[in-house]
Amino acid sequence: MAKVVVGMTISLDGFVADQNGNAGRLYPDLAALRHTAYMKDAIEQTGAVLMGRRTFAMGDPDSYVGNYEFQVPIFVLTHHPPSVAPKQDEHLTFTFVTDGVESAVAQAKAAVRDKAVQVVGGVSIAQQLLDAGLVDELHVDIMPVFLGIGLRSFESSSLERVRLEKINVQEVGARTTLRFRVKQ
Repeated sequence: MAKVVVGMTISLDGFVADQNGNAGRLYPDLAALRHTAYMKDAIEQTGAVLMGRRTFAMGDPDSYVGNYEFQVPIFVLTHHPPSVAPKQDEHLTFTFVTDGVESAVAQAKAAVRDKAVQVVGGVSIAQQLLDAGLVDELHVDIMPVFLGIGLRSFESSSLERVRLEKINVQEVGARTTLRFRVKQ
């Protein structure tokens, strides 16, 4: 059965973006990271991606085909789909889901067969998925930088009930990667 993996990179003080919404300081190693066994493994295990509208719009969506790490079906959780669909091909397709996280997860799981649904970007989506009990694994990459102020990664009293079991700790360049199984 497909699993749902929420992944994000945070600063040492727990932020996913600075006060201006910029996450660049968390990814100084992005070009090098693409050629590591760590990233190749993530790509191999991913059958679909779930992301929010802001993450989708961070780059040029028309450039995703052939360039984005995950050349798989992408499900974008949004209230307002774009009026013009971005470029797609036989590997990378876009589905805009407007009826909630449960529907987005169900659609993404149906597309992956025995691979994982990788949830990228979006504190809000991660929170919604954790609240709904739809996350199987949580992968947190910690970069050794302090942002001081900005968008916090996990800031909700509802998370108190979530139980985690550590399954792996790994160093990839400057990153420290923590992987947890979410126990329901």
